[in-house]
Amino acid sequence: MASNAYIIANKRAVSSHPHRQPHLPLLLLLFSLFFIGKFDLVSALNYTKYNRKVSNLRLQRIQKHLEKINKPAVITIESPDGDIIDCVHKRKQPALDHPLLKKHKILRVAPEMPKVKTLKRDEGSGDSKRKEGEDLIWQMWHRNGTRCPKGTVPIRRSTTRDVLRAKSLFHFGKKQSSTINPTRRADAPDVVSSNGHEHAIAYTGTSQEVYGAKATINVWDPSIQEVNEFSLSQIWILSGSFDGSDLNSIEAGWQVSPELYGDSRPRLFTYWTSDSYQATGCYNLLCAGFVQTNSRIAIGAAISPVSQYDANQYDITILIWKDPKLGNWWMGFGDNNLVGYWPAELFTHLADHATMVEWGGEVVNSRANGKHTSTEMGSGHFAEDGFGKSSYFRNLELVDADNSLSSVHDISTLAENTNCYNIKNSYNNEWGTYFYYGGPGNNPQCP
Repeated sequence: MASNAYIIANKRAVSSHPHRQPHLPLLLLLFSLFFIGKFDLVSALNYTKYNRKVSNLRLQRIQKHLEKINKPAVITIESPDGDIIDCVHKRKQPALDHPLLKKHKILRVAPEMPKVKTLKRDEGSGDSKRKEGEDLIWQMWHRNGTRCPKGTVPIRRSTTRDVLRAKSLFHFGKKQSSTINPTRRADAPDVVSSNGHEHAIAYTGTSQEVYGAKATINVWDPSIQEVNEFSLSQIWILSGSFDGSDLNSIEAGWQVSPELYGDSRPRLFTYWTSDSYQATGCYNLLCAGFVQTNSRIAIGAAISPVSQYDANQYDITILIWKDPKLGNWWMGFGDNNLVGYWPAELFTHLADHATMVEWGGEVVNSRANGKHTSTEMGSGHFAEDGFGKSSYFRNLELVDADNSLSSVHDISTLAENTNCYNIKNSYNNEWGTYFYYGGPGNNPQCP
């Protein structure tokens, strides 16, 4: 069977500078606003409304926030896609600004990886067309051979333009809070379509204690109709009340979000919240919380190459699990690459265990012009198109109380509107439990 490690940050990076570039003075920031459109890379999207004039007071508030999250760099790496990656000393990263982590000591000893219980794979399965022995997927900023020095972590630098695309400074880097759905069954997953989010997901029941989950996901670059829409594919680790204000969620996967990143490239991302997306948590390292330990993987950086229709498929493997000794939730990437962890102090319900896991896709449907969005989920093709054409999650696994991984057998699926996006799950010896999912959004059956 082909290697699972299709995205491993073992290539090198891009050109570096010995010193971090200082922030632009306020007048230069004002001047730069007139050129926002020139630097955004998604020519098909309309960024005009983000090129508005901004008051000095708002710019000062934005600048103060950026100084808080953009930490001083040991070296800076320029990515060919326009990203700036700052190599920040690990003890200076944003996580440690969190009030609950003021005395936190970054862990030096790696946690115990979950033990593999099952998954005897059939090498002869004909469903895999991936290239043998290649670790081809990596991140765009790796391309010229520079890497962050030992003792630092790579952090994608946020800009004034990034913040101005958000609804407000408060909303920058955050998912919108969910609205309560009074018709949701008690055992249904945490998906709410009333706020314009649509899903195609698989999920576990709520009766078991879960200590982690794993899956391999192929990466695409779905088209996005509106700047404030996104398309993502991720794992959710959940606990708490879906109908209240105390839902805890840990999330990781890939996403295309023009509003958050200013382009249409698929990017590795994380998210966390301990209060149903209201005030706590954020994407990536855009607030204090997630502690990064890896010097080669930049959360929020672009993934390259990506899967192509009826051609090579490239996937990433993501593992999230609870360290049985210290209780922190760790993220693994590829073949046993530790990215970092969410400290147990951040959570209430997840400080103990998870009660549900979800895997799948999510899009925002803003219904611009009164029609369903044409933002694609996954590859933009429906599940029944199959390998090489549809998006997939494969080798779905759960971590139990003994810190053991085992294949998922009992899952349910959900898609709010199967004429727009759908999902079909199955099982075989090589891929274990898997599913295809996605769709094009707007079409004659999805007006």
